[in-house]
Amino acid sequence: MSTANTSPAAPTKVDLSSDQEVRWCPGCGDYSILKQVQTLLEQSGKRREEIVFISGIGCSSRFPYYLDTYGLHGIHGRAPAIVSGLRSVRADLSVWMVTGDGDALSIGGNHIIHLLRRNVDVNVLLFNNEIYGLTKGQYSPTSPEGAVTRSTPMGSTDHPFNPLALVKGADGTFIARCMDRDPKHMRDVLARADAHRGTSLVEVYQNCNVFNDGAFEVFTEKGSKPDHTLFVEHGKPLVFANGTKGISLKDMRPTVIDIGAGHSVNDCWVHDERDSFKASLLVRLFDDPRKPGGFPRPFGIFFVKDRPTHEAKLHAQLQAAWARKGAGDLDALLRGDHTWEIA
Repeated sequence: MSTANTSPAAPTKVDLSSDQEVRWCPGCGDYSILKQVQTLLEQSGKRREEIVFISGIGCSSRFPYYLDTYGLHGIHGRAPAIVSGLRSVRADLSVWMVTGDGDALSIGGNHIIHLLRRNVDVNVLLFNNEIYGLTKGQYSPTSPEGAVTRSTPMGSTDHPFNPLALVKGADGTFIARCMDRDPKHMRDVLARADAHRGTSLVEVYQNCNVFNDGAFEVFTEKGSKPDHTLFVEHGKPLVFANGTKGISLKDMRPTVIDIGAGHSVNDCWVHDERDSFKASLLVRLFDDPRKPGGFPRPFGIFFVKDRPTHEAKLHAQLQAAWARKGAGDLDALLRGDHTWEIA
């Protein structure tokens, strides 16, 4: 566990850096995420003692050691339970949960869906590198079918999770995706996530240059990025390929169109981050964009909804119970209202 030194002033990035040696492999995408989170926290003006980072197990879960805030390195897949308990008693804190595709979607799969449906006020950073990195290269729930790894030498036969489709199915109230090699965009997305009241989940495509190098290079390299990525913004048309292509939505079916060849920007689908149905379509644009008929992969904020948080409803219930009955009677609670005698 790491603890923060109290300070009256808002911290700088230097203040937010702990004295621990950062122990990720050279070139790991985690460095980029750490830097953007430090920048965001500096800009937020929050004091270190107001911030908590909680993680499970994995390379990503070393995150709390490298920030001079409060933090807890938990156990595999159980970070959602820890953050839920913390938020239930400390509504004043800025709580962040750092997890990976294995930690969140395998052993922690059941926990993450309940965190989302309850809408606990926490920022979830889901680092997705499509591999188990800490345990040396086994396939993960997001590894593509056919992936050759230490544990699947003949190729994975499993169908992979689409993380954001799972989040949408669990009625997440803030759904977004960014990537380690686009730091400015990442920082903008994280700022919106931090401002959201409820569970914000940001999937971050993060390169593991040791066990799964280049998994996302089609989306990050200059030569392929324009044609295979789609950056969505609220109120703006879905266009990509330097404005030469777009996505239309005819009869609620997405279609790639060529702008200028019988189509204009006015024919494109306009993104509305409040539209639940269209967000369900957007998260399903998940096929390999290099295949015939493939769609570009969307990045940005897909969906935002205001819904009461778990802890707000919990505290309202407690206040109502207190107003009605006053101090609780533990013996009466354990005894219950329905008793009987056995002759």
